[in-house]
Amino acid sequence: MSRSHAEEENRVVYVRMRRRAVVRPGAVIRLGDVARLVTEKELQIRLEKLALHKVTAGDGNMVLIDMLQVVKAIREAEPGMVIETFGEPHVLLEISPAGEVKPRRIVLALAWLLLFFGSGMAMMNFHADVNMPAVQKRITELITGKDGAHPWLFQIPYSIGVGMGMLLFFNRLLRKRLNDEPNPLEVEMFMYQENVNHYVITEEYRKKHEDRTGKDGD
Repeated sequence: MSRSHAEEENRVVYVRMRRRAVVRPGAVIRLGDVARLVTEKELQIRLEKLALHKVTAGDGNMVLIDMLQVVKAIREAEPGMVIETFGEPHVLLEISPAGEVKPRRIVLALAWLLLFFGSGMAMMNFHADVNMPAVQKRITELITGKDGAHPWLFQIPYSIGVGMGMLLFFNRLLRKRLNDEPNPLEVEMFMYQENVNHYVITEEYRKKHEDRTGKDGD
């Protein structure tokens, strides 16, 4: 009884799909590339080598592998296998000749310069609209009680405060985080990437459905 129970446990595979991965053109996508498996060691090695798809020129730059495709491949290779799935029902593969997505440094530098000077102009225009020098001068006169006092005692702390506020807002000092909490920009970028992934996945499902309908019609 204990032996059969142990054999039954060994015939269970736990599958967790990755969210996103990068592959080369013409690569053969195997199960180990798109999912994490937990099962008996020898069986895990064998399952990780299962071929799911071969990248072709017609795939474009994105390939969608869904859980049903994975379950079908496992069932065909290991009949009777109990499959327990967790996490995402699909993985989005990006096709890149380098096998990885490299940052485009020139575009990054241009974007950084654009944001730097753009934000500087925005702040200067805001200060000009509200007549900030006159306001700072008036506040300095109220504090010191002297007419015509130079507002540098107010301008210096104000400038430091603007810089410190930006550091706290972005939660980052060069490459070092101030704490583990994501900043608003990172949250917006995450939401943007999630929306892009959702759109691409929806389009890939639609294309697969159209291809299947066209083949059934033929």
